[in-house]
Formats: sequence, C-alpha cells, structure tokens
Amino acid sequence: MTLERLVIRNAGQLVTLAGSSDAPKTGAGMSELGIIEGGGVAAEGGIIVAVGTDEEVERILRDRWGDPPWNATVLDAKRRVVMPGLVDPHTHLVFAGSREYELEMRLNGATYMEILQAGGGILSTTQATRAATEEELHQESTTRLDQFLLHGVTTVEAKSGYGLTTVEELKQLRVARWLNETHPVDVVSTFMGAHAIPSEYKTDPDGYVDLVVKEMIPRVAEEGLAEFCDVFCEAGVFSVEQSERILRTGAEYGLASKIHADEIEPLGGAELAARLGAVSADHLLKASDAGIRAMAEAGVVAVLLPGTAFFLMAPFARARDIIEAGVPVALSTDRNPGSSPTESMPIIMNLACLNMNMTPAEVITASTINAAHAIGRGRAIGSLEVGKQADLLIMDAPNVPYLQYHFGVNPVDVVVKKGKVAAAGGRRVE
Repeated sequence: MTLERLVIRNAGQLVTLAGSSDAPKTGAGMSELGIIEGGGVAAEGGIIVAVGTDEEVERILRDRWGDPPWNATVLDAKRRVVMPGLVDPHTHLVFAGSREYELEMRLNGATYMEILQAGGGILSTTQATRAATEEELHQESTTRLDQFLLHGVTTVEAKSGYGLTTVEELKQLRVARWLNETHPVDVVSTFMGAHAIPSEYKTDPDGYVDLVVKEMIPRVAEEGLAEFCDVFCEAGVFSVEQSERILRTGAEYGLASKIHADEIEPLGGAELAARLGAVSADHLLKASDAGIRAMAEAGVVAVLLPGTAFFLMAPFARARDIIEAGVPVALSTDRNPGSSPTESMPIIMNLACLNMNMTPAEVITASTINAAHAIGRGRAIGSLEVGKQADLLIMDAPNVPYLQYHFGVNPVDVVVKKGKVAAAGGRRVE
C-alpha cells in the first residue's frame, strides 16, 4: 500500500520548535522557536519524514522517494510562516445551549459566582446538556470543532462537567470519544464531574464529592473514557481538601491530575497542583507567589486563559512573573458557554501578547509544544520534527511577529492534519 505523501516548500519562516519533545520549554527557552529561513517539511503516512531548508528536504526525499516528480501533494508556502498545528489544552467542548443572556447581567454588575449561586452559569448549561441526546451534543460540538480547525487547532482537550450525574457525565465523555473518532481534530478527554455542586446537592456538597469519588471516577475508568481528572478548586465550589480527595482518587484509577486553580480567589490551588504533581494548573489569575514557585519546582504546566479574563473583565494572569519563575506556560481558549465563548486560538494569542505582556515567540511556544505537554502529547505533536505527527499550518503572515501585530483576524490559510490538507482558504476540506 502506498502511503500518502505531502511536501511543503518555500516557507519564509519554518517554525520547528525542535528539541522540546521530552519536556516543555521554560524561561528564555520559550523564545527559542527553531526557525529555518526558506524551509520545507515533508510527510508520509501522516508522519513527518523531513524538515530543513528546501535543499535539505529535497536531498532527503531523493534518497527516500527517488527523483521527482514524486507522487505527493506539494504545497508552496509562498514565503509565509509554516508552523505546528495549534494545541488547545483546556476546553469545555461538549455541551448544549448558550448563555448570551448572562453578558448583560455581568455588564450590570453581577459577578460570575453570583450568577452561578443563583442557579445560572454552569448549572444553566447543565440543565440544557442533560436534556440533549448524544446525537444532539455530537452535532453541536462538531460545529465547534469545525471552527477550531479553521482557526488552526489540530488537537483539543475536552472536559465533561455539564452533566453532574454519573449517567450524564458518562454521556458527555462518550460524545467526546465519538468526536475523536469522527472529526479531523484529535480530542483528548478529561473527566470533570467536579465542575460545580449540582442543585440537588446544594446543601450536601460532601455528599456530591462522595458520588464523584465512589461512583463517577470508577465508571469513567472502567469504560476508559478519560485520560485526566480535573476539579474546580475555588471558594464556593470545591475546597482544597475536597479537590485533593477527588484528584487523588482519580490518580488511583489512572487519571492524571489537572486543576482549575486560583481563578477568583487565592485559595491554594497552585500549591495543591504542585503537591500532587499535576500535569497542569489552569487559570491562575490569583495564584500566590509561593504557589507559582511550587509549580516551577514540581514542573507543573501553567495553562493561562486570557480569553476568560477578557470576557469576564477581570485582571489577567501574571504571565511574566510565571514565566520568569521558571514555570512552563501554555495558552488555551477555555471554550465554554459562559466565560469564554470562542474557538479562536489566534485571538487568545493576541490577548496573551497585548494583555499579559508575552512576546510573539513565547505565545507560539505556549500554543504548540507547551500546550501539547499540558495534555501529555509532547512526544507526538507540538513541534515539526522527524517522527512526529504531521499537524501543521501555513499562516497568512510573512514572519512570527506579524501574527500578533495584525490582531483580531484569523491568519490561518492551510491546516494539515496527519499529513492531509484538512482546511484551506477558510473552509474545511472533506
């Protein structure tokens, strides 16, 4: 059987991020993009087989495939940026309905937690998600995944957390698995039954924690529906002690730990993430200096979500302090219906530059290889290296800084997923 072949040549800047597959980039290393001027890349059977200058790639391919013309799809990058596909390591992809009515409530002074405690927010989406069938959830989520793809995302993490019963949490995770099987974008699943206290447990939060640890987590593990366990560790939601119990139970069942940490109050979520050796701690708008130092020592990835701060009109995470402390930083949309209703990683990257003072190079690293490490995929995706999955983008930009300079637009021209063109010119390619 002949394997499908792809060649991209004539890149103005080929952003490889080479040499970072074993560990995420930190500190000054986040600015090292491994750029090759006049570069090219080739793939066969969905795997990268050559990276280098156009001349180097042609020499490798002559040895591998013989003299041209090769039986391959050949794309001219036209001296533009070619880079790894974007990785979004924190989304709430599978849900039903929307919450646009909350925007005016917040503009009139209602806080995120006030809306939640009044039965809106996550609980509103839970009601809609419970009422939806798996087929309806799959259809709605496919539309979102199409937008992710058109905006350059080739791998996405998807959390449950809008079911808040065993049956409904499993339903969300089954839909995420179905999406992974039917859509070009790879979907990595996270169990997050501990997203909120459901209305029926409002006066018995510890009873709900019992349900999560004694029933939900074992069922999720039994069916192999998730790789990670996450919890919303926040005042008014799950305490540090409750969060630790949930994450330790998840670990006992083979689910690696993630944590929504210190988003609204400095509760100690960053410290908990470090203590447990979590893969990532996310949000961190109010993380303490001690928590940040602990994360650096433990090697926990900080997943920052500037879209959420922007949409909630809240202070942004202290990206510069976090980077300078030696914590590896990743970026994500936090796609959800209440606090960050966007599938645009490009606008998230813009916000990271303009509102968190990250450099264009750091933003690229945080959206590719570091984001891949935040979901345990650093050895397979996130950089352009021989042997890795051929997920890459041709950007409508002459150089890396231009991607953040020309803000508020979608710079993605061509999306390649596993060595095949999956989107081009703003349209999905079937």
